[in-house]
Amino acid sequence: MSTEAHAERLSGTEWDGGALPYRVGHRKLGMWLFIVSDAMTFSAMLIAYSYARASSDEWPTPFPFSPSILFSTTMTLCLLASSFTMVMAVRASAHNRLKPARRWIGATMVGGLAFLILHLIEWKHLIDDGLRPFKLAAKMAEKWPTAPPLFGASFFSITGLHMFHVLTGVMYLGFIALRLRKTRHEDVEISGLYWHFVDLVWMFVFPLIYLMSVDMTAGAGGSH
Repeated sequence: MSTEAHAERLSGTEWDGGALPYRVGHRKLGMWLFIVSDAMTFSAMLIAYSYARASSDEWPTPFPFSPSILFSTTMTLCLLASSFTMVMAVRASAHNRLKPARRWIGATMVGGLAFLILHLIEWKHLIDDGLRPFKLAAKMAEKWPTAPPLFGASFFSITGLHMFHVLTGVMYLGFIALRLRKTRHEDVEISGLYWHFVDLVWMFVFPLIYLMSVDMTAGAGGSH
Protein backbone atom coordinates (compact mmCIF):
# COMPACT_ATOMS: atom_id res chain seq x y z
CA MET A 1 0.00 0.00 0.00
CA SER A 2 1.38 3.40 -0.99
CA THR A 3 1.83 6.19 1.53
CA GLU A 4 -0.97 8.18 -0.12
CA ALA A 5 -3.40 5.24 0.00
CA HIS A 6 -2.53 4.52 3.64
CA ALA A 7 -3.08 8.17 4.57
CA GLU A 8 -6.40 8.15 2.73
CA ARG A 9 -7.52 5.03 4.63
CA LEU A 10 -6.58 6.62 7.97
CA SER A 11 -8.43 9.80 7.12
CA GLY A 12 -11.58 7.77 6.62
CA THR A 13 -11.30 5.70 9.80
CA GLU A 14 -8.90 6.71 12.52
CA TRP A 15 -9.13 10.46 12.03
CA ASP A 16 -12.83 11.10 11.46
CA GLY A 17 -12.98 13.36 14.48
CA GLY A 18 -16.14 13.81 16.54
CA ALA A 19 -17.68 10.37 16.03
CA LEU A 20 -15.29 8.48 18.31
CA PRO A 21 -13.19 10.95 20.34
CA TYR A 22 -10.27 9.04 21.81
CA ARG A 23 -11.92 5.92 20.33
CA VAL A 24 -14.75 6.02 22.90
CA GLY A 25 -18.32 5.99 21.63
CA HIS A 26 -20.41 9.03 22.48
CA ARG A 27 -22.82 6.98 24.62
CA LYS A 28 -20.02 5.40 26.62
CA LEU A 29 -18.37 8.79 27.02
CA GLY A 30 -21.68 10.18 28.25
CA MET A 31 -21.93 7.42 30.84
CA TRP A 32 -18.40 8.10 32.06
CA LEU A 33 -19.24 11.80 32.45
CA PHE A 34 -22.39 10.90 34.37
CA ILE A 35 -20.42 8.56 36.64
CA VAL A 36 -17.86 11.26 37.38
CA SER A 37 -20.55 13.83 38.23
CA ASP A 38 -22.51 11.33 40.34
CA ALA A 39 -19.34 10.27 42.14
CA MET A 40 -18.82 13.91 43.11
CA THR A 41 -22.37 14.03 44.52
CA PHE A 42 -21.88 10.94 46.69
CA SER A 43 -18.42 12.13 47.73
CA ALA A 44 -19.84 15.46 48.91
CA MET A 45 -22.58 13.70 50.91
CA LEU A 46 -20.18 11.25 52.54
CA ILE A 47 -17.69 14.01 53.38
CA ALA A 48 -20.50 16.09 54.93
CA TYR A 49 -21.64 13.04 56.91
CA SER A 50 -18.09 12.41 58.17
CA TYR A 51 -17.71 16.07 59.18
CA ALA A 52 -21.01 16.06 61.06
CA ARG A 53 -20.01 12.88 62.87
CA ALA A 54 -16.59 14.24 63.83
CA SER A 55 -18.14 17.49 65.09
CA SER A 56 -20.75 15.80 67.29
CA ASP A 57 -20.20 15.07 70.98
CA GLU A 58 -22.76 12.24 70.92
CA TRP A 59 -23.27 10.41 67.65
CA PRO A 60 -25.74 7.49 67.59
CA THR A 61 -24.42 3.99 67.01
CA PRO A 62 -27.69 2.17 66.31
CA PHE A 63 -26.35 -0.94 64.57
CA PRO A 64 -25.77 -3.98 66.81
CA PHE A 65 -23.43 -6.53 65.28
CA SER A 66 -26.23 -9.06 65.29
CA PRO A 67 -28.45 -8.75 63.39
CA SER A 68 -27.80 -5.30 61.83
CA ILE A 69 -24.22 -5.74 60.64
CA LEU A 70 -24.82 -9.34 59.61
CA PHE A 71 -27.90 -8.17 57.75
CA SER A 72 -26.12 -5.32 55.95
CA THR A 73 -23.21 -7.64 55.16
CA THR A 74 -25.64 -9.95 53.39
CA MET A 75 -26.83 -6.95 51.37
CA THR A 76 -23.22 -6.22 50.46
CA LEU A 77 -22.64 -9.79 49.32
CA CYS A 78 -25.71 -9.54 47.08
CA LEU A 79 -24.20 -6.52 45.33
CA LEU A 80 -20.78 -8.14 45.04
CA ALA A 81 -22.35 -11.23 43.50
CA SER A 82 -24.30 -9.04 41.08
CA SER A 83 -21.05 -7.40 39.96
CA PHE A 84 -19.70 -10.85 39.08
CA THR A 85 -22.82 -11.78 37.11
CA MET A 86 -22.62 -8.45 35.29
CA VAL A 87 -19.03 -9.21 34.26
CA MET A 88 -20.20 -12.56 32.91
CA ALA A 89 -23.04 -10.86 31.03
CA VAL A 90 -20.64 -8.45 29.32
CA ARG A 91 -18.30 -11.32 28.50
CA ALA A 92 -21.11 -13.39 26.97
CA SER A 93 -22.29 -10.39 24.96
CA ALA A 94 -18.77 -9.80 23.66
CA HIS A 95 -18.84 -13.36 22.22
CA ASN A 96 -22.33 -12.76 20.79
CA ARG A 97 -23.87 -15.39 23.08
CA LEU A 98 -27.16 -13.62 23.63
CA LYS A 99 -29.06 -16.22 25.66
CA PRO A 100 -26.32 -16.62 28.30
CA ALA A 101 -25.91 -12.83 28.35
CA ARG A 102 -29.62 -12.40 29.03
CA ARG A 103 -29.49 -15.00 31.82
CA TRP A 104 -26.51 -13.29 33.46
CA ILE A 105 -28.25 -9.92 33.22
CA GLY A 106 -31.31 -11.50 34.83
CA ALA A 107 -29.13 -12.84 37.65
CA THR A 108 -27.71 -9.35 38.14
CA MET A 109 -31.22 -7.95 38.40
CA VAL A 110 -32.11 -10.58 41.01
CA GLY A 111 -29.08 -9.50 43.07
CA GLY A 112 -30.15 -5.88 42.84
CA LEU A 113 -33.74 -6.65 43.82
CA ALA A 114 -32.55 -8.76 46.76
CA PHE A 115 -30.44 -5.81 47.91
CA LEU A 116 -33.44 -3.47 47.70
CA ILE A 117 -35.75 -5.82 49.60
CA LEU A 118 -33.19 -6.42 52.36
CA HIS A 119 -32.50 -2.69 52.61
CA LEU A 120 -36.20 -1.86 52.96
CA ILE A 121 -36.51 -4.44 55.74
CA GLU A 122 -33.51 -2.85 57.47
CA TRP A 123 -35.13 0.57 57.12
CA LYS A 124 -38.31 -0.75 58.75
CA HIS A 125 -36.32 -2.16 61.68
CA LEU A 126 -34.58 1.18 62.24
CA ILE A 127 -37.81 3.17 61.94
CA ASP A 128 -39.48 0.85 64.47
CA ASP A 129 -36.55 1.50 66.82
CA GLY A 130 -37.06 5.26 66.54
CA LEU A 131 -34.83 6.48 63.71
CA ARG A 132 -36.46 9.41 61.93
CA PRO A 133 -35.17 11.81 59.23
CA PHE A 134 -34.95 14.74 61.65
CA LYS A 135 -35.07 13.27 65.15
CA LEU A 136 -34.60 10.19 67.29
CA ALA A 137 -37.62 8.61 68.95
CA ALA A 138 -38.55 5.58 71.04
CA LYS A 139 -35.58 3.40 72.08
CA MET A 140 -33.00 5.55 70.30
CA ALA A 141 -34.13 8.75 72.01
CA GLU A 142 -33.75 7.06 75.39
CA LYS A 143 -30.28 5.77 74.56
CA TRP A 144 -28.93 8.98 72.95
CA PRO A 145 -30.98 11.84 74.43
CA THR A 146 -28.60 14.61 73.31
CA ALA A 147 -27.71 13.19 69.89
CA PRO A 148 -28.11 15.60 66.95
CA PRO A 149 -30.82 14.85 64.39
CA LEU A 150 -28.27 14.82 61.57
CA PHE A 151 -27.72 11.07 61.76
CA GLY A 152 -31.24 10.24 60.61
CA ALA A 153 -31.20 12.92 57.93
CA SER A 154 -27.86 11.83 56.50
CA PHE A 155 -28.62 8.12 56.81
CA PHE A 156 -31.90 8.27 54.91
CA SER A 157 -30.51 10.73 52.34
CA ILE A 158 -27.39 8.74 51.46
CA THR A 159 -28.86 5.25 51.60
CA GLY A 160 -32.09 6.41 49.95
CA LEU A 161 -30.21 7.98 47.05
CA HIS A 162 -28.18 4.81 46.64
CA MET A 163 -31.32 2.66 46.69
CA PHE A 164 -32.78 4.88 43.96
CA HIS A 165 -29.66 4.26 41.86
CA VAL A 166 -29.97 0.51 42.38
CA LEU A 167 -33.64 0.58 41.39
CA THR A 168 -32.80 2.64 38.30
CA GLY A 169 -30.03 0.18 37.46
CA VAL A 170 -32.39 -2.80 37.71
CA MET A 171 -34.85 -1.14 35.33
CA TYR A 172 -32.01 -0.17 32.98
CA LEU A 173 -30.73 -3.76 32.90
CA GLY A 174 -34.25 -5.02 32.28
CA PHE A 175 -34.55 -2.73 29.27
CA ILE A 176 -31.19 -3.95 27.92
CA ALA A 177 -32.17 -7.61 28.44
CA LEU A 178 -35.46 -7.19 26.60
CA ARG A 179 -33.79 -5.48 23.63
CA LEU A 180 -30.62 -7.56 23.62
CA ARG A 181 -31.05 -8.73 20.03
CA LYS A 182 -31.55 -5.15 18.84
CA THR A 183 -28.79 -3.52 20.84
CA ARG A 184 -25.04 -3.47 20.34
CA HIS A 185 -22.44 -4.95 22.64
CA GLU A 186 -21.47 -1.41 23.63
CA ASP A 187 -24.91 -0.96 25.21
CA VAL A 188 -24.30 -3.95 27.47
CA GLU A 189 -20.89 -2.56 28.40
CA ILE A 190 -22.44 0.82 29.26
CA SER A 191 -25.06 -0.78 31.51
CA GLY A 192 -22.23 -2.72 33.16
CA LEU A 193 -20.33 0.51 33.84
CA TYR A 194 -23.36 1.96 35.60
CA TRP A 195 -23.93 -1.18 37.66
CA HIS A 196 -20.31 -1.43 38.78
CA PHE A 197 -20.43 2.24 39.80
CA VAL A 198 -23.51 1.62 41.94
CA ASP A 199 -21.74 -1.32 43.62
CA LEU A 200 -18.58 0.73 44.18
CA VAL A 201 -20.53 3.51 45.91
CA TRP A 202 -21.94 0.99 48.37
CA MET A 203 -18.41 -0.13 49.21
CA PHE A 204 -17.91 3.36 50.69
CA VAL A 205 -21.39 3.74 52.22
CA PHE A 206 -21.27 0.39 54.03
CA PRO A 207 -18.14 0.98 56.14
CA LEU A 208 -18.68 4.72 56.71
CA ILE A 209 -22.28 4.45 57.88
CA TYR A 210 -22.75 0.89 59.10
CA LEU A 211 -19.38 -0.42 60.26
CA MET A 212 -18.39 2.84 61.96
CA SER A 213 -21.71 2.97 63.85
CA VAL A 214 -21.71 -0.49 65.39
CA ASP A 215 -23.30 -0.64 68.85
CA MET A 216 -20.81 -2.83 70.67
CA THR A 217 -22.85 -2.62 73.90
CA ALA A 218 -25.90 -4.30 72.39
CA GLY A 219 -26.56 -7.89 73.25
CA ALA A 220 -27.06 -10.71 70.84
CA GLY A 221 -30.75 -9.89 70.67
CA GLY A 222 -30.02 -6.43 69.33
CA SER A 223 -32.59 -3.71 68.77
CA HIS A 224 -34.11 -5.54 65.82
